[in-house]
Amino acid sequence: MSKSWIAGKTARATTMAVMLLLCVVAQGQATAPPDKQLSREGIDVRMNSPIAGVSFRMIETNGISMRIAEAGSAGPLVLLVHGWPESWYSWRHQIVALSSAGYRVVAPDMRGYGSTSAPASAEEYDIVTIAADLIGLLDALGEEKAVMVGHDWGSIVAWQTALLHPDRFNALVAMSVPYGGRPERSPMVDWREAYGENFYYILYHNEPGGVAEAEYDADPRGLLSRLYLSPDSEREPREITDPKAAAGGWIGRLGAAKGLPDWLTEEDLEYVVGEFRHAGFRGGINYYRNFQRNWELTESIGRDTIKMPTLFLAGSEDMVIGHATQERLQGAMARIATDLRGVVLLPGIGHWVQQEAPEATNAALLEFLAGL
Repeated sequence: MSKSWIAGKTARATTMAVMLLLCVVAQGQATAPPDKQLSREGIDVRMNSPIAGVSFRMIETNGISMRIAEAGSAGPLVLLVHGWPESWYSWRHQIVALSSAGYRVVAPDMRGYGSTSAPASAEEYDIVTIAADLIGLLDALGEEKAVMVGHDWGSIVAWQTALLHPDRFNALVAMSVPYGGRPERSPMVDWREAYGENFYYILYHNEPGGVAEAEYDADPRGLLSRLYLSPDSEREPREITDPKAAAGGWIGRLGAAKGLPDWLTEEDLEYVVGEFRHAGFRGGINYYRNFQRNWELTESIGRDTIKMPTLFLAGSEDMVIGHATQERLQGAMARIATDLRGVVLLPGIGHWVQQEAPEATNAALLEFLAGL
């Protein structure tokens, strides 16, 4: 198995997935702090949690204001880092379960998402800056260390933050996106060579002029309802079948859902759509615009290993792992994560693992945490 497994074979398999995703901020909102949406009674509705037992507050960290969802005031801290196109709400099932088990749980809206600040410039979303956001969050919470759990782009952030700041985390859980070490060349080079003139969503997110966020901001429900599906969800025929990038954007290439999966209610979907109507998509897409810069910035830690206890969790049908076996994933990641305590693949589950299979996900997390 080659040293650049993730950026090579898996990165290409990942590229075929519809999912290394992130959230963004509309141009008109990008430089302002999170808007306060007030009801007629003067209550800030964006600071009212829709989940019983979960509260919101704003934290100042690394020059931005970050909204966090939290539950539990004592016990070891578990930090939940979401991906794209998501928000703290992706962790709704885990916040309740982990806090009920005696942990302090915090799930932030990451930079560019929800009610957290969303700088307009893509340069403010590189991995060093995002990692510093999380370290500043720990400082603001008065916590020396935490267990970090990341999903999708949150997994990428978690792997790299653990390498950049190993003294601030006592364990790591990565979901959906594995890591086998820094590739010898930028994945952007591989993707451009592999796709050429054909459409690929990561390359689309890197097109100049903000065309991706313009498409998504115009129809957030259209995008999210096509992405938040199970592997066996039925779809309508695609509107765009031409593989060339010039044929159009992404929404038309994703067949519309014939119905919501059983793990996602209409209320769930509307909440997430509302988060993106508020924040826009630019912020999240800016993470994608840093693949090249992140590769350059991580040269100094490219050969470092992660020595803290680590767990990898994914759905067996998640296209990001490209149907890789448990053994193959274990072998690839064990070279980097020297205390890899397990690879858990949930049968029949797709990309949105903690939402599709919350009970199994919670059980795996609690078992891992109990062993620390």
